[in-house]
Amino acid sequence: MNTIKLENSKKILVTGAAGFIGFHLSKKLAELGHHVVGLDNINGYYDINLKYARLKELGITKTSAEQFLQQTDSSINYKGYFSFIRMNLEDKENLLELFEKENFDLVCNLAAQAGVRYSIENPQAYIDSNIQGFINVLECCRNYQVSRLVYASSSSVYGNSDEVPFKESDNVDFPISLYAATKKSNELMAHTYSHLFGIQTIGLRFFTVYGPWGRPDMALFLFTDAILNNKPIKVFNNGDLSRDFTYIDDIIEGVIATLLRDSPKKELYQLYNIGNSKPVKLLDFIEAIEKTTEKIAEKIMMPMQAGDVFQTYADVNELQESYTYKPDTPIEEGVKEFVDWYKKYFERH
Repeated sequence: MNTIKLENSKKILVTGAAGFIGFHLSKKLAELGHHVVGLDNINGYYDINLKYARLKELGITKTSAEQFLQQTDSSINYKGYFSFIRMNLEDKENLLELFEKENFDLVCNLAAQAGVRYSIENPQAYIDSNIQGFINVLECCRNYQVSRLVYASSSSVYGNSDEVPFKESDNVDFPISLYAATKKSNELMAHTYSHLFGIQTIGLRFFTVYGPWGRPDMALFLFTDAILNNKPIKVFNNGDLSRDFTYIDDIIEGVIATLLRDSPKKELYQLYNIGNSKPVKLLDFIEAIEKTTEKIAEKIMMPMQAGDVFQTYADVNELQESYTYKPDTPIEEGVKEFVDWYKKYFERH
């Protein structure tokens, strides 16, 4: 790795560092010469071996990652630029100790209990991680003078709105899943802390992120896995859905811009959509996977699932104007990158 040493390198906490977006963000920040502390509790919501494999790419051995509250001295691959600690965000005392020890300049909170459908089965996990965990992060930022907090919100806050594209100014008072409700509450909590304590908070409403190292519960992973293994795929709402699929590299570019650059906006509280702004019909998305894999999917048409939405479509003008954000990865290219990664990953594991 050719690390660029920056004169103004920052000490950055990335929570959810073993997750899909957190892994890619940590890797890129370390490559840019920033000092990243990755935090994750490595929960079992999906295959933890994928989380350990991501950490291995970051130079953290499984043995060291398995230990709770034992921070690695440094990454093998990013020596001096990445370290890791396994911790729950709900663990306020140890989180406060970490902030005191590390003196972070910036925080990017990506840790959360993910998944819309799982929130119907296990609501308490969302309260613990997404509400209690987030208030602990805000408290730590307040007590240890963190200059900027960037945090993950979600396009799910828009509910089943039929006014597209979704704009940050739209009414988001009608979430249709508990997951969405926790993300909306994060935005409200961040606003309060910006107002009361002068903390700069930047919320990012992520729109269907996909790409290499993606989550196994997401459509691209599920469909690719099934198609390559000659299994049928479930197509919800008979395929009459569309999503603003956004490639991981475009997402990371936007997240890093909000973390490291100053916006012309002077408000302490900021909120942005971060998506591709080019919705894709679900059946067209499946067709792109079929072309890449050179296999035709056996489709089982299913009704709409509880908590799901019909469409997502991001208006990203605000992020473009404030941070020159410009997503430009075509869906065919992004799907091919994922399928190539998937094949290599499962050859090795």
